[in-house]
Parts: sequence; C-alpha cells; structure tokens
Amino acid sequence: MNREAAVPTSHSQQCALHDEAATEALGRAVAKAWPRPLSGVIWLQGALGSGKTTLARAFLRGLGVQGAVRSPTYTLVEPYETEHGHVLHMDCYRLSDPEELEFLGLRDTPPDSALWLIEWPERVAVGLPLPDLRMALSTAAQGREAVLSASHADTLAHILNSISQ
Repeated sequence: MNREAAVPTSHSQQCALHDEAATEALGRAVAKAWPRPLSGVIWLQGALGSGKTTLARAFLRGLGVQGAVRSPTYTLVEPYETEHGHVLHMDCYRLSDPEELEFLGLRDTPPDSALWLIEWPERVAVGLPLPDLRMALSTAAQGREAVLSASHADTLAHILNSISQ
C-alpha cells in the first residue's frame, strides 16, 4: 500500500499563502488548534524552498517555543519542550532508507507521548507512522499554497475553524 495515499483525500483543504507572513500565520494557527497535550504526527511536504521550515518555525513559535528554532537539516532531529508537551522536529531529507530512522532514537519518544513534526517524510515514509495531518506546500502563481489533509474529518474541521478565526 502506498503510505502517502493512506491519508484520505476526502478530508482535504487548499489554502492560498500569498507571502511568507501567510505561511507563518498558518503555522501559528495550526499550533493553536492542535489538541493538548501534544501528540501525533504531522508531515510537511513540498519541494526545496516551498516553505516547510518557515511553517515549522511558526508552528513551534505558536506553541510558545522561545529562543532559537534550528532547522534539523543536519542534526535530523531537534527536540523542543513546551508547556503543552514535547515536540520532535525532524528533517528526513538526508535519509535514504527507512532503517536509518532507528538511529534517531525515536522509540524513546513515540508519537503517543510527543508530537512529531516531520519535513521530507516521503524519503522514509514506509518507516514512519501515518500522519494525523499532512501539509503539502507548493509554489503557486501568487506565492505558495498548502493542501491540508487529515486522517479524521473532525481534526481537519477543528484546524480549519481555528485558521478562519
């Protein structure tokens, strides 16, 4: 089974992101809407330069992370502690085999006890849990766009309701 296709497309919504500020606003809004305590899996997908790291930084800021928010491009995993729980921000771009996930120590922090925010999950999708939310970013004629897909309609509805407020 294609793991990328496992997230139902019937629970999807497209969002126009006209500039970087709109991408940041989306990240903060999703963070505000995400259930507490933090747990689950969010996949951030898109080509280089599509805004994944910008969105991830804004998401972490929306959860109250202070100080530097580093890109996990070279470290692969950056952990963050928030008042709402633990977040692992991962970048799988440099991974080429799902077995490499074993070396990241993820078993110590499963997604039922922390939120996994994963950039480039398609590189090792077969070794990752299915996402609760997938955010696919792409460039558009006017800035960028994001397609949000959730495994449950109520999750997506809650997030979209929060974004529109």
